[in-house]
Amino acid sequence: MFGLTALELARIQFGFTISFHIIFPAITIGLASYLAVLEGCWLKTRRAIYRDLYHFWLKIFAVNFGMGVVSGLVMSYQFGTNWSYFSTFAGSVTGPLLAYEVLTAFFLEAGFLGVMLFGWSRVGPGLHFFSTLMVAVGTLISMTWIISSNSWMQTPQGHAIIDGRIVPQDWLAIIFNPSFPYRLAHMGVAAFLATALMVGASGAWHLLKGNDTKAVRKMLSMAMWMALIVAPVQAMIGDMHGLNTLKHQPAKIAAIEGHWEKSPPGEGVPLILFGLPDMEREVTRYAVEIPKLGSLILTHSLTGDLPTLKEFAKEDRPNSTVVFWSFRIMVGLGLLMILLGLCSAWLRWRGRLYTSRGFQRFAVAMGPAGIVAILAGWYTTEIGRQPWVVYGVMRTADAVSKHDAIQMSMTLGLFVVVYLVVFGAGTAFVLRLIGKGPSAFDGAQPPLGGPGEERQQMRPLSAAADDSPSTHTTGS
Repeated sequence: MFGLTALELARIQFGFTISFHIIFPAITIGLASYLAVLEGCWLKTRRAIYRDLYHFWLKIFAVNFGMGVVSGLVMSYQFGTNWSYFSTFAGSVTGPLLAYEVLTAFFLEAGFLGVMLFGWSRVGPGLHFFSTLMVAVGTLISMTWIISSNSWMQTPQGHAIIDGRIVPQDWLAIIFNPSFPYRLAHMGVAAFLATALMVGASGAWHLLKGNDTKAVRKMLSMAMWMALIVAPVQAMIGDMHGLNTLKHQPAKIAAIEGHWEKSPPGEGVPLILFGLPDMEREVTRYAVEIPKLGSLILTHSLTGDLPTLKEFAKEDRPNSTVVFWSFRIMVGLGLLMILLGLCSAWLRWRGRLYTSRGFQRFAVAMGPAGIVAILAGWYTTEIGRQPWVVYGVMRTADAVSKHDAIQMSMTLGLFVVVYLVVFGAGTAFVLRLIGKGPSAFDGAQPPLGGPGEERQQMRPLSAAADDSPSTHTTGS
């Protein structure tokens, strides 16, 4: 396909499938915690607005959860089909970490998910709230194990190589590897931000359409509080993560910054705002620079030194052309998130948060920004690790299975078609649910079932049945 090798096609296939998969768990993590907050507020205040919002977002959570599970199954199989040598070499570490996720997080989520989705009128409020909390905790535990596994691939430690295979020596060192705390915090906050932006965009869109209800206003208000508080925190976490990457993965930092030549001692390194890194000519063309700012950001000193791409052999350099821009997309969107939060605080103080149409359009436009930023950050992390699949230990070229380009082309093409149809339809359904807006929960008792009676659905996605009333009124 297009003259690409089997290795390149395998990487594209993995990147394509994980790009779909990472979106759904991120939103699941954020929505699960948001639902726990909404139900907690409902139990404390008994204000119907929180109950109505809970049931509105519960439907969207159910669809998103289902798509996340389906897309995640494909990722597991790819380790055996496309990356069998990696599984043979490092499976003694990555296999148990993924198994721990299933034994702890997935079982916890599955155990309480049914009660959360279908038990509102069947169990007591305390037990139902506990179930929602357990699902939320389960999503966070799941993220912890996955990030630990991936972080070990970025900064491996706690192992030995015996007879050509990795053998675990210290599980605490493996799990709590050097990049793990920063990447866990960064991903967790990113999931909350992405969800807040989606919720805020939903509220702003309904206000623009004239659906000005208390529930819609509450959605927008809660989302903007999250953006105001958490977006600056994410910037600080990103700064700490950058310092950690500089220490453990200097080639990645060199590729992100696009620097090729050493600056004179004591002069400081500029920040290249924009440019086009050329991997063949070994130069960043059309560079727009700010003197000394690169040193200040990454070393917290105006004269600090930074690694350059020419310090590394050509075969050890990440693709700077890609990560240079993916990183800047992530940072640029992060700055816009901070701006959105500040604008919301100003308008809230002025009493215009729910009436400023310009701000509402800004919030709608920022709806997908969290997801795009997550994808851009993930590309920066994974492509910046290349040419290593386990950094400094195993090259990606040594990890791929022995397939030919024709086989990889066929499966990649099939994945593209199936994913666009299945997840495109799922995404369209989610947008349709969001477009209906929150409505008053009628509190009807569930069907009893039995001969001739309607039966309660038993599938998680059935919790998202499109049975919302046409009206958009909610109590307060």
